[in-house]
Amino acid sequence: MAEQKIKSDSHISIGKNIREIRIAKNIGQTELVRLLHLQGVSITRESLVKIERGIQHIYASQLKGIKDALQTTYDELLK
Repeated sequence: MAEQKIKSDSHISIGKNIREIRIAKNIGQTELVRLLHLQGVSITRESLVKIERGIQHIYASQLKGIKDALQTTYDELLK
């Protein structure tokens, strides 16, 4: 079964929220990707850049991994 992709619509800018939280916590993109790899989440820095720009859909496992790595909540990511 394919993993579900989460679309970001005009009301919810997941990528923008990820970027804002990541910067507020002083975590670079490369560092976030490293933290995700430690959790077993498959993602490249290039994919993270596209997700943050809203160009690429995010997978549910990536969203969970980012939530955990940034020590934030789904509410904050999906606001």
